[in-house]
Amino acid sequence: MSTNQPTNKNEEEVDLGSLFVIIGRGFKNFFNFIGNIFKGIFHFFITILIFLKKNIIKIGIAAVIGFIIGLFLQITTTDRFESNMLVQPNFKSSRQLYNNVKFYNDLVKQKDTLGLQNTFNINKEEAAALKKFTIEPIANQNDVIDSYNDFIQSVDTTTVKSYTFDEFKASFTDLDYKIHKINVIAEKNDIFNKLDEVIISSVVKNKYFNRLKTLTNENLNRTDSLLRQNLTQIDTLRRVYMEVMVEEAKKQSSGTSIDLGGEKRTTKELELFETNRKLNADLKTVVEDKSEKYEVINVISNFQPIGSEIKGVTKNKAFQLAIVGALIMIFILLLLKLNSYLNTYKK
Repeated sequence: MSTNQPTNKNEEEVDLGSLFVIIGRGFKNFFNFIGNIFKGIFHFFITILIFLKKNIIKIGIAAVIGFIIGLFLQITTTDRFESNMLVQPNFKSSRQLYNNVKFYNDLVKQKDTLGLQNTFNINKEEAAALKKFTIEPIANQNDVIDSYNDFIQSVDTTTVKSYTFDEFKASFTDLDYKIHKINVIAEKNDIFNKLDEVIISSVVKNKYFNRLKTLTNENLNRTDSLLRQNLTQIDTLRRVYMEVMVEEAKKQSSGTSIDLGGEKRTTKELELFETNRKLNADLKTVVEDKSEKYEVINVISNFQPIGSEIKGVTKNKAFQLAIVGALIMIFILLLLKLNSYLNTYKK
C-alpha cells in the first residue's frame, strides 16, 4: 500500500502539470489571437498610408481638376435660396401631402413652368425659379412611444402580447410622425410666401378629410359638453355633502350622539373627488384634441417671406467636385492595383 501512495501522488502531479500546460497554451493562443487582430489593423492602416503616399500627386491633381470645374459651375450658377414650413397633418392626411409635394417636384424636374404657374398662381419667371420640393418627417422617438400607447389601449390584451414594441417600431413609417418639414429651393428669395397656402389647401379641400374633420370635431364638442355637465353635477353633489356634514356637525355640537355613518360619508367624498379628478383629466385630453384636430393640417410655421441663401462648405460645388474627383481617382487606382494583382495571381 505504501508503494501505491507515491505512485498516485506522482500521477496527480503529472495531471496537474498537464492541466497547467493546457491552460497556459490556451492563454497564449488567446493573446496571440488578440495580437494578430491589432497587427492586422495596424498593417491595414499602414497599407493605406503607403498607397496614399505613392499616389498623392495623382489624387491631388484629380482633386484640383474637380475643384476648378466646381468653382466654374459655382460662379456661373445662379444663387439659390431655401425656405422651410413645418406642418402637423391630421386624419392620416400625411400620405396625400407627401404625394402632392412629390407632384410639385416632378413638375420642377420636367421643367413644366406652365403647370407650376397654374398650380401656384405665379408668373412664368417665378415658376422657372423653383428648383426643388422635398418633404421629410421630424423624427421624434416620443411619437413612436405615444402611438404605441394609443395602440395598446385600443386593442385587447392578447393582441398586445403578440405584438411587441420592437415590431410596432419596425412598422412605424415616415408618414406616422406628427410633424413634417416641407423644404423648397428656388433661385428667387421672395417667392416662398406664395406657396404655402396652395400646398395646404391642396389637402384641406379634400372632401374626405373635411368630412372626417367635421365628424371628429362634432364628437369632441359633444364629449366636451357632457364632461362639463358631469363636472357641474359632481360639484353640486360635493356642495350637498358639505352642507349635510355642516348640519350634522352642528347637531353633534349641541348634544352627544354616536355617528355610525361618518366613514361611509368620507368614502363617498373620496369617490366624488376621484371622479372629479378623472373627469378633469378626460376634459383636458378632449380640449387638447380639439386644439390639434380643429384643422386638417396644422401649420406650425410658414415659409419665411425671404428665403435664406444656400451656403456652406458642404453645399459648395467646388468642394463637392474636389472630393468627387479625388474619390474617382482613388477608385481608378484601386482597380489598376486589383488588375495587377490578378495578373500576378494567374502566374
